[in-house]
Amino acid sequence: MSEVMGVLRGRVRNRLVRVPCYRCGARCRTPRRVSPARHRPWGRLGAAAPHPEGGERQQPVQTEPTHDQASVDAPPADRVTERETRKPARVAAMVVWSLLVVAWSATIGIPNDAITVLITLWLGTIAWNVEAPWRRHLGFLRDWSIPALLLTVYFFSRGWIDEFDITVHWTMPIDVDRWMFGGTTPTETLQHAWCGDPCELDQPTQWFEVLFTTVYATHFLVGLVLAVLLWAWNRSEWLVWMRRYIGLNFGGLLIYMAYPMAPPWMASEEGYMGAVTRLTSRGWGDLGVQRANVVLNGVGNPVAAMPSLHAGTAILVACYGIWRLRSPLRWLLLVYPALMCVALVYYAEHYVIDLIAGGALAVLVMVLASAWERRQARREAASPEPVDVAVG
Repeated sequence: MSEVMGVLRGRVRNRLVRVPCYRCGARCRTPRRVSPARHRPWGRLGAAAPHPEGGERQQPVQTEPTHDQASVDAPPADRVTERETRKPARVAAMVVWSLLVVAWSATIGIPNDAITVLITLWLGTIAWNVEAPWRRHLGFLRDWSIPALLLTVYFFSRGWIDEFDITVHWTMPIDVDRWMFGGTTPTETLQHAWCGDPCELDQPTQWFEVLFTTVYATHFLVGLVLAVLLWAWNRSEWLVWMRRYIGLNFGGLLIYMAYPMAPPWMASEEGYMGAVTRLTSRGWGDLGVQRANVVLNGVGNPVAAMPSLHAGTAILVACYGIWRLRSPLRWLLLVYPALMCVALVYYAEHYVIDLIAGGALAVLVMVLASAWERRQARREAASPEPVDVAVG
């Protein structure tokens, strides 16, 4: 009996109860998980509000769950272990995980492919809930199996596209950028102003190049880090983000297949535009940090420049954060895509027209995903509710 009471005391904080309606005092039809300390089913100050359909207001009566009801409604016994990881154990596990990530990045390189990033983040979730049962940790593999497969297909497909005999476009983005900026591409203007004329890769590193390279490298991490945080915090919100993130990547893949286009540094090497240098790696040169693809080494497509998914992902993150957050500070998220776009143009990775296309694709994905979710919500609201049929 003492063991049963101990379990009940540990579960009462998250029990399932039928909450009286704060308007009419009737029992709610759908049980929901509440915390007794924060549960205020009768509105503010305990006053019963008028029922929307009229009639007299009834004073609600609070009921306590019976022994049998509490036993049925209580979560499984291992939920305490899942929810309550001791702070010393969590701190120790996170320190070990952080040291391993730093050692891996210093010796092999910072991972920039979906598989390595997901494995690293999975180990981070294990360290955070190190005392949780293993079936909870294996749930990560179950939930992420399909997204990981899709992202791996996307990563490989970018390299396969280069094997197709499709005409590469060289001059269109140059002409468009020159038309928008008075006869000179922004890449040439920025490199001449900030790097020198000529701009050489072996020149001393500027302080802002360290910032630009850091921002550029976050592209390989930010989307999946956000996804794993949402997975750990709110699975429904995780699905909302993953629809947009995967939709953006595969939308870009389709455009890569239909319209392969060379970036500015490659066009300069082939003589289609003035001399510009690919400066992406120079920002971290003095720090001794090298980006390395540790699992899918060598998979890539140099002519997958239209649209810019570096810009598209940064804009998608900013749009998603502004949409879902309520703090006035959420508008500061726009600094991230702004820095990313400047870095991409300065490093000769993308034209401005690529950035515009990437941003347009991100906005289109947000709009289409939201429209699909609203349509699904209307369908669920219009579907008839199940009817309980008494048997016997």
